[in-house]
Amino acid sequence: MENKQVNHPTHSSYINRDLSWIEFNSRVLEEAQDPDAPLLERIKFLGIVSRNLDEFMSVRVAGIRNQIKEGYLKKDFTGYTPSGLFKRLTKKVEKMVHTQYRTYRELMRLLGKQGITVNRYTDLSIAQRKAADTYYEDVIFPVLTPMAVDQSRPFPLVHGLNVYLSVVLEHGGREPITENEHDAFYFAIVQIPSNLPRLVSLPHRQNSKKQQYIMLEELICHHIHTLFGGYQPVGVNAFRLTRNTDLDINEEEAEDLLEEIENKLRKRRRGAPVRLEVEKDFHPFALRMLQEEFDVSEAVYEIDGPLDLGFLLPFSDSIQNHESLRYPPEIPRYAPEFPEGSDTDFFSIIKERDVLLYHPYESFDVISDFIEQAAEDDDVMAIKMTLYRVSGRSSIIQALAKAAESGKQVTVVVELKARFDEERNIAWARTLEKAGCHVVYGLVGLKTHAKLILVVRREADGLKRYIHIGTGNYNASTAKSYTDIGLLTVNPHIGEDASEVFNHITGYTESHEWQAVAVAPDTMMNKFIELIQREAEHARKGRPARIIAKMNSLSNQQIIDELYIASQAGVNIDLIIRGVCCLRPGVVGLSERITVRSVVDRYLEHSRIYSFENGGDLEIWLSSADWMTRNLTRRVELMCPLFDKNTKATMQRILALILEDNIKARLLLPSGSYERFDNGKPPLRSQFKAWEINSWKPYVPPVSLLRPTPSPNL
Repeated sequence: MENKQVNHPTHSSYINRDLSWIEFNSRVLEEAQDPDAPLLERIKFLGIVSRNLDEFMSVRVAGIRNQIKEGYLKKDFTGYTPSGLFKRLTKKVEKMVHTQYRTYRELMRLLGKQGITVNRYTDLSIAQRKAADTYYEDVIFPVLTPMAVDQSRPFPLVHGLNVYLSVVLEHGGREPITENEHDAFYFAIVQIPSNLPRLVSLPHRQNSKKQQYIMLEELICHHIHTLFGGYQPVGVNAFRLTRNTDLDINEEEAEDLLEEIENKLRKRRRGAPVRLEVEKDFHPFALRMLQEEFDVSEAVYEIDGPLDLGFLLPFSDSIQNHESLRYPPEIPRYAPEFPEGSDTDFFSIIKERDVLLYHPYESFDVISDFIEQAAEDDDVMAIKMTLYRVSGRSSIIQALAKAAESGKQVTVVVELKARFDEERNIAWARTLEKAGCHVVYGLVGLKTHAKLILVVRREADGLKRYIHIGTGNYNASTAKSYTDIGLLTVNPHIGEDASEVFNHITGYTESHEWQAVAVAPDTMMNKFIELIQREAEHARKGRPARIIAKMNSLSNQQIIDELYIASQAGVNIDLIIRGVCCLRPGVVGLSERITVRSVVDRYLEHSRIYSFENGGDLEIWLSSADWMTRNLTRRVELMCPLFDKNTKATMQRILALILEDNIKARLLLPSGSYERFDNGKPPLRSQFKAWEINSWKPYVPPVSLLRPTPSPNL
């Protein structure tokens, strides 16, 4: 095939990362608006939108505001300066919030038709008012603390993402806090207790199917006078502050990383203000007080509804006797390779063949049981493991502690810098250390994000390494709601590489020549580029060439540019990217052979899978890494090939099924917006279809399923 001139990308060839994230959260919001979804599932999605936006504002937008304050004027590779990007993001966030609360009101209306209502105090019956008053007096009032602001009492610390009440008061017999504006006003704030349910359940008639609630802040507002005897409340409104929550840790100068992170966590409470949310019709005097204190006049959001819709997540789970408003419960099956029960011998089965696990369709209990068996096995000499995010009551932690106490060599790499899980991971680290485990906090300047277990076992023919490599965290809770892939193997090349990964993290080891895996930040970036360039060369020579890549986000410019070149060389590229995508597909002369789709559905698509046709000699890799700069250059990540033909066939089927999804998949258009994917075939919902299939393994997909889908503008 004749070489053609390569068209080089410009600023307009890329989509800005943060604007792409807005598009992603809009897709999540669309799930809350989907009339075909069960009502309580829609409500849950609305809560997820709120939680997502909180993290985006407290990390990404906070970083942009810092750049603006520091006078940073340089454009990013998508052509935006920090100030220009901030202005555009502000408009898009305002629009999203408006849609979010319009959706909230509609969902509450539909919920009311099911007999589930959130009421104002004035609408309660006499019996309900009495019960609500008693709850306030017995439970709420004792934990409330009114905090006045005047000459002798400075503005108290306002915790980020907590709901507060601002209280404007009048008192005729005392001097006000100012001498000019609103001379009769006094000011105080009251924190809404975050350890109480935001929705207070109200009594209802016996045998009634109705479930009635009142917002916690509504109940406090009605009784606010009990906190300010002798003063008259004239303005009581809810507000919420978002602070910068990113930790700026100087690891090289920190003598004790655990202690340094604990100090930073305390300072996070005083992070720079980023966003102020205020209730509609907020008292102007109180608003002026807050704006002066927090200096966020350009980032004030007036909310027409209750602040922080994240409460909808626990609320939707708490509703009883309305199972028809939820998806039917699905029970993950135990991987068929392992007979479920106490007699299962994981080691003998894994020694016979590689085993691929597909969560949540297959139970995470397999991993927990494997670790527990390793902890109890007298022939196991050592267990090594990485921990990034772990569930609250982890049986894995208990098994590791038990193994250490029995004399096994147990090494655990605990990532203390896993955002918003720092405190939990510190607690796990101390628990493991007390049990006798060797706990390592990773490498200076790098997060350890790889998902890896290494079990060293003494057997008749010598030592054997049993390996688990995954795309997701060792978290039993999220394994029920995230789609992830795990590989169990005794492949000696993977085993030797796994040992070297831990040696790199725990000791002093020179550069290693990896036999099977690729590791970031050492070789993974170059490996991805090599694989993409190899496909381009196959295409130029007329050999089969195709890339299917599934990940959470794509934002690395170098990878994107290589994909553009490969597309121009004739490679068909299908990208399955749930979240951020900075690549612009379907651009004539640049990316005509690239499609990008996002699947947002009941489960969070979390797996990272990379498939390369390789001229007919297919290669499929599992990885912990997305195609993001932070994953490839600032984290310890792992990518492992599949060698077994059955695991490859299973992986092909999983990818093919997702590519056929025409219900929950959306295609990214050259404009940067998304539209529903319609291939003209019978409806297929990949996550639901996954439950219907009796057996994933082994399987050879029909050729028709693996044909590339055309770009939207071809």
